[in-house]
Amino acid sequence: MAYETLLTDLDAGIFTITLNRPERLNAFTATMLADLLEVFDEIDRDDAIRVAIVTGAGRGFCAGADLGGGADTFDHSGEKSAREHRDGGGLASLRIFESRKPMIAAVNGAAVGVGATMTLPMDIRIASEKAKFGFVFARRGIVPEACSSWFLPRVVGISRAMEWVATGRVFPAAEALAGGLVSRVVAPDALLPTARAVAAEIAENTSAVSVALSRQLLWKMLGADHPMEAHRLDSKAIYAMGRSPDGHEGVQSFLDKRPAAFPMRVSRDMPDFFPWWNERRFEG
Repeated sequence: MAYETLLTDLDAGIFTITLNRPERLNAFTATMLADLLEVFDEIDRDDAIRVAIVTGAGRGFCAGADLGGGADTFDHSGEKSAREHRDGGGLASLRIFESRKPMIAAVNGAAVGVGATMTLPMDIRIASEKAKFGFVFARRGIVPEACSSWFLPRVVGISRAMEWVATGRVFPAAEALAGGLVSRVVAPDALLPTARAVAAEIAENTSAVSVALSRQLLWKMLGADHPMEAHRLDSKAIYAMGRSPDGHEGVQSFLDKRPAAFPMRVSRDMPDFFPWWNERRFEG
């Protein structure tokens, strides 16, 4: 499928999304939002896709919202009421949060504003030495968006999150690594190969259904009030997967000392309790 603001490529189960407005440092627009929401749906539908990598074309990853519209860029008062307005970055973050496939951010350059916050619900963030990050909202007279008031403190801790948000300064990849925002920093020419190596390890060795369940277990349990919630859900999940074709294949392939050939597919074989978070209360 072709997208106006994205380039896509699928190879060996790894789906690479490239934000493609290099002349604007891949600044975020309404069209890019629509493209991203559509491509995330495509990723979940297609069982040939095991892992997604998101990166940027040219020198930037994403320079934040496109400010070409002038001083009223963030003024939506003429469109909808405060009750009706939905932040575009938040729609993207929430869609990533619900994804059934793991996502890797390969941050090649400037990731500022929504360019930084959209990576927070992604599962692994790898940065080029040339990458820079900035939660610059206070310097633009607005506030953090894209659900980052929920995600950022959970990723890096409240003290580090507040420092970056309150100052609004742009900081280098080394500081992002020290603060836990990214898992590793690599040379620019090693960025995509490194991201692909991580993606390949997932695609070649794991059950797609196991990864989909595990991804949601880890993310959704961040908001749990007590470990008993995790215990109840873990128990339900291990029961379902232990009796499944993938559970049997995982053990048998280990005993046979051969690569596993997991037969289950995310599009059709998720356990009957998934998605559990749509229930008002989990019944264990």
